[in-house]
Amino acid sequence: MNFWMNLSPEYLEEEYRRWQADPDSVAADRQLFFSGFELAQETKTPLAAEPALKASAVQSLLYRYRDLGHLQAAINPLDPAPATHPQLALESFGLEENDLDHIFHSVRFEKESATLREILAILGDTYCRSVGVEFMHIQNPVERDWLKERMEPCRNRPQLSREAKLAVLGKIQEAALFERFLQRKFVGQKRFSLEGGETLIPLLDAVVEHAARNGVRDLVMGMSHRGRLNVLANILHKPLENIFAEFADNLELGFIGDGDVKYHKGFSTDRKLPSGEVIHLTVAPNPSHLEAVDPVVIGKCRARHNLHGPGGKQKVLPVLIHGDAAFAGQGLVAETLNLSQIDGYQVGGTLHVIVNNQIGFTATAKDARSTPYATDVAKMLQAPIFHIHGEDPEAAVFVAELAFDYRQRFAKDAVVEICCYRRHGHNEGDEPSFTQPLMYARIKDRPPIDTVYAEQLVAEGVPSAAIDALAQQVTVRLETALEAAPQPAEVGYHEKWAKVQRDYSPEQPVTAVAAETLLQLGKKLAHVPAGFALHPKVEKLLHGRLAALESDAGIDWGNAEALAFSSLLAEGVPVRVSGQDSRRGTFNHRHAMLVDQRNGALFTPYAALGRGQAAAQFYNSMLSEAAVLGFEYGYSLETPEGLTIWEAQFGDFANGAQVIIDQFIAGGISKWDRASGVTLFLPHGYEGQGAEHSSARIERYLQLCAEENLLVTYPSSPAQFFHLLRRQVKLPYRRPLVVFTPKSLLRNPLCRSRVQELSSGTFQPVIPATSDPQATRRVLLCCGKIYYELLARLTAEQRDDVALIRIEQLYPLHTELLSAVLEPYRVLDRPLFWVQEEPENMGAWRHLRPQLAALVTGEVGYFGREAAAVPAVGSHRLHREEQQHVIDAALTL
Repeated sequence: MNFWMNLSPEYLEEEYRRWQADPDSVAADRQLFFSGFELAQETKTPLAAEPALKASAVQSLLYRYRDLGHLQAAINPLDPAPATHPQLALESFGLEENDLDHIFHSVRFEKESATLREILAILGDTYCRSVGVEFMHIQNPVERDWLKERMEPCRNRPQLSREAKLAVLGKIQEAALFERFLQRKFVGQKRFSLEGGETLIPLLDAVVEHAARNGVRDLVMGMSHRGRLNVLANILHKPLENIFAEFADNLELGFIGDGDVKYHKGFSTDRKLPSGEVIHLTVAPNPSHLEAVDPVVIGKCRARHNLHGPGGKQKVLPVLIHGDAAFAGQGLVAETLNLSQIDGYQVGGTLHVIVNNQIGFTATAKDARSTPYATDVAKMLQAPIFHIHGEDPEAAVFVAELAFDYRQRFAKDAVVEICCYRRHGHNEGDEPSFTQPLMYARIKDRPPIDTVYAEQLVAEGVPSAAIDALAQQVTVRLETALEAAPQPAEVGYHEKWAKVQRDYSPEQPVTAVAAETLLQLGKKLAHVPAGFALHPKVEKLLHGRLAALESDAGIDWGNAEALAFSSLLAEGVPVRVSGQDSRRGTFNHRHAMLVDQRNGALFTPYAALGRGQAAAQFYNSMLSEAAVLGFEYGYSLETPEGLTIWEAQFGDFANGAQVIIDQFIAGGISKWDRASGVTLFLPHGYEGQGAEHSSARIERYLQLCAEENLLVTYPSSPAQFFHLLRRQVKLPYRRPLVVFTPKSLLRNPLCRSRVQELSSGTFQPVIPATSDPQATRRVLLCCGKIYYELLARLTAEQRDDVALIRIEQLYPLHTELLSAVLEPYRVLDRPLFWVQEEPENMGAWRHLRPQLAALVTGEVGYFGREAAAVPAVGSHRLHREEQQHVIDAALTL
């Protein structure tokens, strides 16, 4: 803010009089201001009384137009712009029409001296025409000045050549004629038309071309269904014949899995500009859950940055296209915005485009938000916000390039809002006038934008024949594509996925690591730089892990995890772990990043394993599940060779990310043929911590399982965990891995593994019992923590009459292996029971019951808590009683 904005008029008048008496008695910038002011008075009629106050008022006017000029801008095609806003009226500054022709000296304005009339004309043209700008909330003066210098000299008005204007018209015609063609040829089919918001297409086209000319090599878009088909056709140039075949529901076109509706699908392609630059364009697939794709796109871009190496953020551009109601209403928007400047998640800024058609499904703005603009949530980032009239495509092109340049210059998000309308209902079969008769009466009378812009160009002297020729070219292209056969769909993974097979296979790859290698890694993990002051407890933990390796005294869970991570990194496999408190670990077991107790310096042992190692990334995330898990899912799509892990603070906290789990992680491979190896760590176990800190909701993940879409596991030993993590990147295919991880088992002395268990073998989907089948009177199947409670009781009672069999992989269930393990007991007709901590309507029981029943001749019994509305009780004493009852019932013969 300029200095006089913080000063009272009285003080400024006093400063002026001091300067008149002694110029050196005031600051240099004020000397310049007052000398310019007096020069103006010498060349024009002197102002009335209090000249310094008038000068101060003009500076206030400059500031306020920049701050509030958008309130007087003509940005709504359905409503005329206000003639003047009260806060911008001359009288609100103590100015009068008599002052209009007086010259004023201005600071940080393109003209040092100008009449008030000239100043108003410049400000009005810049901030109150078809572009309204919000940028004075940005606290960094460098950013504000950069924006002013880019906007005010050209008045936010692009100077396009006739050729450039015809190119803009061409994109408008492509957008408009495409929609009308679909309306005629595929009557009644949903397409979620872009009509009324066609300016999006020249805007995106400008972004693509300007970005490519300025070094961007990857542009990744995320958007919902409205306008997606138009974007695919006219920006990514998806073959029109394939789009039309989807409308005709031609199964011959081919798709993998169950497929998805046409307006949810993604697409990618390379686009070559006439100038020779090549840019890779991607539209990510997205479900109907608006804004769910936002963090996925950001995660994809972060991974691509790493692939590009240094300067990657300047080469990869995320573009998120939103609807007005969703941008204001969906919490995932704010979560994704909040990732913007966080070290582990920032991508050098995102370009946001809001297509504001002034209505949700049937809800208007007053029902959809409490803020003046749909874009107001973006102010949390101090991002510039550009509002543009939806029928001024030239302004859209100018602002698109300006917003991109800001992003490249400051590595921050920028927001562009296209203020437009929706010509039809929510979909083409809906009748919007049921609820908005007045709005749709205005829309009905409004000519389409291709007509509006064409008439403008004709008025500027462009021959109508040239305009008609452009439209004819588009029409011929559409008609030709309708008659053409669709291009064959590509089957198989490409580029970085080329070595990954699509289909699931039950084979277990070799995941063992030589004992000598494990010891070397253990030494490196326990080493810190000279003089680094470790916390005494952390120092004891690290030395204890090394000692356990050296003496084979038992590898605990945290040690096994550290050895899995470090061995993969040493083999060239990148590892990324993020989540709430994941650097240390919620339960104080990881300590991936060490902190010097004297100066706060950080040291990551995983990054100091030696030459040739892969990148180790461990990040504490913000307090979000949906955005962070969505980010990591997106990251995993770009890194099939790496281990990407999202860790929930407690397993049931993943409930906050259910849309990401259901729509992307569980369904992505079947709907969109998009495999992912993302791994979820979900702490689980009943230890008396109440309903929200006990269960990771095993049953929900198993309910999502079909067609080998997920790997759901509950490993019970450190060695199993070690092999499981290594297996995830050694498998020939990729599937999301759900791991129910321990809490109390992290320090349970029974939950230990020998070095040999890590240096040999592989992950065991089923772990047989160690008891003699002949001595066994009952067979108990279980998974996870309860195994150790059953084992402790049997050991204490010196019993061998109960066989404990652990199912470590709940899905896909290795039925052949399990059948072989059960065979000795089946021959002896021993009764089989499932034991779990969870209530009967939760956990793995109901999912496994029919599969277990198919493996035995009799019924499979159940021991566990009774069905309940919540996962666990709140009373610790009642928890102990319930847990004891389950153990007693299972072991009482």
